[in-house]
Amino acid sequence: MEVFNSPGKVIITCNRRLSPYLAQEVSALGFDIVRSFNTGVEVKATVNECIRLNLNLRVASQVLYEIKSFRAFDAEELYKNLVVIPWEELLPFDGYFSVTSHVHNETITTPLFANVKVKDAIVDRIKDKKGLRPNSGPELSKAVIHLHWMDDRAEIFLDTSGETLAKHGYRKHPGKAPMLEALAASTIMATNWDGKSPFINPMCGSGTLAIEAALFAQKRMPGLQRMNYSFMHVLGYNEDAFFEERRLLKEKTDKTNLPFIVASDISDEAIEIARQNARTAGVEHLIQFEVCDFAKTTVPAEQGVIMFNPEYGERLGIHSRLEATYKRIGDFLKQECKGYRGYIFTGNPDLAKKIGLRASRRFEFFNGKLDCRLLQYELYEGTREK
Repeated sequence: MEVFNSPGKVIITCNRRLSPYLAQEVSALGFDIVRSFNTGVEVKATVNECIRLNLNLRVASQVLYEIKSFRAFDAEELYKNLVVIPWEELLPFDGYFSVTSHVHNETITTPLFANVKVKDAIVDRIKDKKGLRPNSGPELSKAVIHLHWMDDRAEIFLDTSGETLAKHGYRKHPGKAPMLEALAASTIMATNWDGKSPFINPMCGSGTLAIEAALFAQKRMPGLQRMNYSFMHVLGYNEDAFFEERRLLKEKTDKTNLPFIVASDISDEAIEIARQNARTAGVEHLIQFEVCDFAKTTVPAEQGVIMFNPEYGERLGIHSRLEATYKRIGDFLKQECKGYRGYIFTGNPDLAKKIGLRASRRFEFFNGKLDCRLLQYELYEGTREK
């Protein structure tokens, strides 16, 4: 199987509600989108082109290259369709691979059983052709094969990513209730921030929003933080293609763009974690870190974006302390952030009512399984002290 230079169906997955932002990224890379759906987009690409996708996408989770699609009513039919694939041309016979799956078939009670059938078909085929069995297990550090099986329709993919792309590799210290990097990047894209005006992030926690803003401003792509992908462990891989993509990433980086980015938090520990994460990401010098109550955050007297990601509290019932906090956030935006576009990311609509401002737009997101909104506020122009 010559997958590196053969165009095929590629599914790029993402978390729910992120596909509009993923589609923007994929189109900007020059790919035509065949279709979009709630958790991803489809394009036509070679595995070499998947290398570019893996290194450049901020919002994606996995980049999946289709090997075969077929009908399978049960596990035996699944095995029969998979064992005839020339896996010995794709996976090293002395290597390691893992299997992941998304299965909804009435004959399958656990996806692990389907995974075992996939593994058995691959191992049996390679042993028959090469006389040796490759190792397999749960780690996603080498080659990864993905099964998507809904009712009687099955597709088998080469997962060219391996570990998820949604984590960008710099967050060694996550802090409390961190926002996933892909979600943070999507919320920044939703604001249409220009990457040059101030970006203010009070209540920054582990710093993900401010770090993603800094990476966005300097066009630093996630591929600069990562040196291992599934595609590297597939027969036919040429490392020159990978290093050429990395060279292009470095060329694209704009180190001269130095917007004013502030990350503040009342917790010394949170700011130290945020600073360490920013250092790992290579953007510590771009962010002004402040230990203070959010109302004391430095807000330059010009136009920009200010974004909060406060606690949501419980889905049911309202915490009186959080009610007061949300009201204070609204007062702060109204009084101290004139000329800015204000944003509050929350999973609690009752608390959002305490902000006391009328949202001009509401962007729908999920944070994990929690239904969330990014609320946009137009803060009218006026004079104010720094």
